[in-house]
Amino acid sequence: MTPDVAIQPGSGAGCGRMTGAAWRIVLLASLGGTLEFYDFVVFGIFARDIATAIFPGSSPLASLMASFAAFAAGYLARPLGGIVLSHYGDRYGRRRVFLGSLFVMSAATLGMGLVPTHAQWGAAASVLMVTLRLVQGFCLGGELPGALTYVVETAPRIAPFVCSVVFACVTMGVAAATGVSLGVRSLLAPELVAGYGWRIAFVLGGLGGILSFLLRRRLEESPEFARMRRLASRQPFREVLRTHPAAVGVGIALVAGTACFNGLFFSHLPAYLSGVLRYDPREAVFAQTVGVIAASIGILVTGWLADHVAPRHLLRLGVGLLGVLAYPFYGALDARAVNLTALLVLAGLAAGLTNGAFACLLTDLFPTRVRFTGVALVFNVSFTLFSGTAPLVATTMIREAGSVRAPAFLMVACSLLALAGSLWTRRHGGHVIATTGAAPAAE
Repeated sequence: MTPDVAIQPGSGAGCGRMTGAAWRIVLLASLGGTLEFYDFVVFGIFARDIATAIFPGSSPLASLMASFAAFAAGYLARPLGGIVLSHYGDRYGRRRVFLGSLFVMSAATLGMGLVPTHAQWGAAASVLMVTLRLVQGFCLGGELPGALTYVVETAPRIAPFVCSVVFACVTMGVAAATGVSLGVRSLLAPELVAGYGWRIAFVLGGLGGILSFLLRRRLEESPEFARMRRLASRQPFREVLRTHPAAVGVGIALVAGTACFNGLFFSHLPAYLSGVLRYDPREAVFAQTVGVIAASIGILVTGWLADHVAPRHLLRLGVGLLGVLAYPFYGALDARAVNLTALLVLAGLAAGLTNGAFACLLTDLFPTRVRFTGVALVFNVSFTLFSGTAPLVATTMIREAGSVRAPAFLMVACSLLALAGSLWTRRHGGHVIATTGAAPAAE
C-alpha cells in the first residue's frame, strides 16, 4: 500500500532529519502522556493503601481485590473515551482532544487525592473514587492514541523512533509514580502512608497535569491532518469497522503482550511483592523504579533499531522472551533466588522490545483519515482486556490455584496472542512504515 497523504520534500515532517521545532512538538505531545500515565498507574502502585482507606473488606486479600476492581474500572471507560475523543480528533483535529482530555483527567486525579475515607463517608467514598477513576479512564482513552497519531503524522519517516519516544516517556511516567511512592514510603511511617501518604501522589499528579496542559497550549495541528482536513471522515468509527475490521482484530492481538506485561509489571507487582511475597515495600518500589527506567531505555533502543529492522521482528523477539521467561521470573521472585533489582531490570529490558515496537505497527494499520479512531479503538480494547484486568485476574489466579507463580501463565497466554497478531501486520499495514526510509528494506 502507499501512504494516503504525501509528505512534501524538504518539510520538517518528511525529511529524514528532525528539525528543532518538530522535536519540540514530539516532546510536548509525549509529556502529556507521561503525566497522564502517571496519574493512571499511581492507583495501582498505591492499591494496597487505597484498599485500606477506601475499600475495607473482610480480609486483606478481599480488600486488595476490591481495590484492583476499581483499578480495572478505569480501563472499562477507556474504549468509550477512545471512541468519543477520537471521533472529534479525526473530524476536527488532534490538538483540541489533547488539551481537553489532559485538563479533565488532571482535575479527576486531584480529586482522587481528596476523597474522604470509608470511615468518614462510608460507601459514598468508594463510589466517588470509582467515579473519578472512570473519568480518568475516559480521558486516557484518547490521550495516548492521540499522541501516537500526532507524532507519526509529524515525522512519518522516522515513525518507529518517534513512537518509541512517546512510549518511553509514558513509561517514565510510571517511573515517576514509583519514584514518588519510594519517596513517600521513605519519608513517612507505614501507618502514615496508609493514612494520607498515597494522597500526596495523586495531588502531585493532578498539579503536574495542569502544568502540562499550559505547556501543550502551544501545540499546533498535526501536518498531515492539516493537509487533509477537507477529506476528514464524518463517521470515523463506522468507517473503521466497515473498512478495516481485520486490522482491528490484528491490532488487538498485537497489543496483548505489551498490555499484559504493563498491567502485571506496573500495577500488580508492587502489591504482589509486598502483600503476597512479603518483600520490604521500599525495596520493592526501588527495584520496580529501576526496572521501569530500564524498560524506557530498552524502548528507545528498540525504536532506533526499528528504523533499520522490521518492527514486527523485534516485537516477536520481545513477546517470545516474555512468554518463555515468565515462569522462571515468578519462580525467582518466590524463591528470592536473584537480586530483586537485577531481576526487574532484566524483565524491563526484555519488555522494551515489544513495548518499543508495537506502537509503530499499530499506527501502520490505519490511514490518516481514520488513524486516531483506529488506534484508539484497538489500543483501548486491548489494554482493557489484557492490562486493566491483569492485576485482578492475577490475584484471583493466585487464590484459586494456591500458587504465587500463577500469574506467569497469564503472561504466557498473552505473549502467544501477540505473536499470532504479528504474523498479519505486514498484510494489513503499510500506511506509515511504507513512508520510512529503512524499515521497508528490512521486510
